[in-house]
Formats: sequence, C-alpha cells, structure tokens
Amino acid sequence: MARRSASESAETVELRRDERGLALVGGGMELLGDFTRMLPRLRTDRLGRELLVRAARVRGAEEPTAIDCTAGLGEDSLLLAAAGFRVTLFERDETICALLADAMERAANEPQLKDIVERMTLVGGDSIAGLAELGFAPDVVYLDPMFPGRTKSAAVKKKFQLLHHLEQPCEEENELVAAALAASPRKVVIKRPAKGPQLAGIKPSYSISGKAVRYDVLVPPRQTEG
Repeated sequence: MARRSASESAETVELRRDERGLALVGGGMELLGDFTRMLPRLRTDRLGRELLVRAARVRGAEEPTAIDCTAGLGEDSLLLAAAGFRVTLFERDETICALLADAMERAANEPQLKDIVERMTLVGGDSIAGLAELGFAPDVVYLDPMFPGRTKSAAVKKKFQLLHHLEQPCEEENELVAAALAASPRKVVIKRPAKGPQLAGIKPSYSISGKAVRYDVLVPPRQTEG
C-alpha cells in the first residue's frame, strides 16, 4: 500500500487494492481507473465527433502515432487509440502511473477494449526528457497540463479532486511546448479550458472549441495540416 501526503493539506490519500482493482482513496472519496465507462464515447457514431479526435486528426497516415505527455488516467489517450492512433503515454507521478497501469491491465481483458488498449504504451517518467529520446517523429504530441487555478474550479468533478493531492500545476510551460515542437510532430494539440489562457502564451494555428474545453493546435510552419 503506497501512501502520499497532500502538499497543502493534512489529509492523506493512499492506494488500496481489492477485487475491483487499484484505487486511490482519501477524504471519503475513491478514484478507480475504469475504461469501461468510456465505452459509449468510443462508439463509431460518436468517436468522430469528439473534439480531441477532430483536433488530432492527420491525413495520409495508416496508423498515426501520438505522444500523450500528460497522461493522467489515460482517458484522452483511450479516445486517440480508439480513433486508430498508436499512443505512447507519459506519466511522471508514480501513484497516478500505477492507477493507469492497473486500468489498462483490466481493460486488456475486456473484449470491447482489448484491441484499443493494445495500441497504448505506458511509460513512467518525465515527458520532456522522454520526447528527446523517442527516436522517431510522432504525428501528434498531446498536452493537457494542469495550471494554477484549475484545482479550485467548480468544473472539476469531486472524485478527481483526489488527483490534485498528487499533481502540481504546470510550472514548465515553456519547456513542455519547446520539447513537443522539438520532437518534430505534424501537430501539437493542447487541451485548455474554453476560456483559459494559451499555454506558454503561444498563439495556436487554429483551435477547436466546445462549451467547456478548447483544443489549441500548433502546426509547424513546414506543415499544412488543419
């Protein structure tokens, strides 16, 4: 059983395993990675309308590749994998990485998820260093970093408050975007709140917006995607 203390709270969260899998518990809340709840969004008639899938779409690649630099519980990566991407997920927090690994392992035993999860590879570690060591140019680099203020947002679901005991707001915006662009992708996709600031103050090539979220897309000048 791993135990972590919140940086700004006396409350303690811990990992517990039972017959359902590995869960993060604390403060009367529980968080269990569960990809099966994503199944309705993975249906063919819905997947193509997902804003992330639209933002990440690339032309002419039989099996496009994506790097999720801030994997969290992996739900965005699952959407990309379901859309045909081969996804490498980076998660540097050991506790969150353990939750994600457990969720992926259980999903691999689900007939409806097995083929999707096989296109996902989890790497525990820092994505800024990992991007420099890829050895190939991915089609898409995806960023969804926390930022100051997000932890207090009323839009954050109660159970995900547990993750905020572990994650810290992004303090490496410039380094993260620079590493993403240095990996020579066809595009960098950045998840933002609908009215949130641009990451590192960089103006996107274009954006795809919904009511609660916005995807800013950076396309290197030599490319014509979008």
